[in-house]
Amino acid sequence: MKILLIQHFGFPRECIRILTEEDEGSDFTPTKKNIEDSLKWLVDGSESGDLLVFYYSGHGLRQPDFTNEELDGFDETICPVDFMQEGMILDNEIHSTIVRPLKEGVTLHAIVDACHSGTVLDLDYIYDLQRKDWKNNRPPSDLADHKSNTSGGLAICLSACGDDQMTSDTNAFSKKEMNGAMTSILLQMVEKDYEITYEVLLNKMHDFIQQVNNKSVILNSRFLQRIFHRKKLEDPQLSSSQKFEVSLKKFLQ
Repeated sequence: MKILLIQHFGFPRECIRILTEEDEGSDFTPTKKNIEDSLKWLVDGSESGDLLVFYYSGHGLRQPDFTNEELDGFDETICPVDFMQEGMILDNEIHSTIVRPLKEGVTLHAIVDACHSGTVLDLDYIYDLQRKDWKNNRPPSDLADHKSNTSGGLAICLSACGDDQMTSDTNAFSKKEMNGAMTSILLQMVEKDYEITYEVLLNKMHDFIQQVNNKSVILNSRFLQRIFHRKKLEDPQLSSSQKFEVSLKKFLQ
């Protein structure tokens, strides 16, 4: 993902921060505190014209919402390496940290490859691929009005699956490490067309996943076999703080 951002989308190397378990004991270990600090770092000082990217590949869970702020009655979460001790990071917190502060002219693209990640940024609209239209994801309670909008900017999130779904992993890139299948498919699609729109990307990913699930595609490479062996894949979900024309909006642009 770092190589993609630098070589093909022009992101400066010094503007990319990576948190990984390999950096154990440092400020770049994905502990709850370090993730929270890095989320703040991502949006701090952003101005009109800035393009921000939040990429997360890891574990995701959900827990009951007792405040009537979620349509499905659950808060979606991401899990830091120390979540058993320090707790998970809730969608409410992610929204208030990197969505709510977005100023006019600032765009955030989030890519979340985790279970239960459909509305992990708590954005107002979800794109219905079948109906080719946006549906409302605003919370049922007036108590949640405070987190319904940005500060004039745009937030877009591509999630690996719906809130009630699980994702698949693959070790296609490494025999030792597991990576999200959505990330693997996404990179394959984007690297073929760096000008790809969200509509084309969603349709291509959907078609490919359907072929795999229906076993109508021949998995004749070790790469594909590692991803899809005994797995059922879910369709990625697109959400946004504002409705936009998916046939015109380009991925990460």
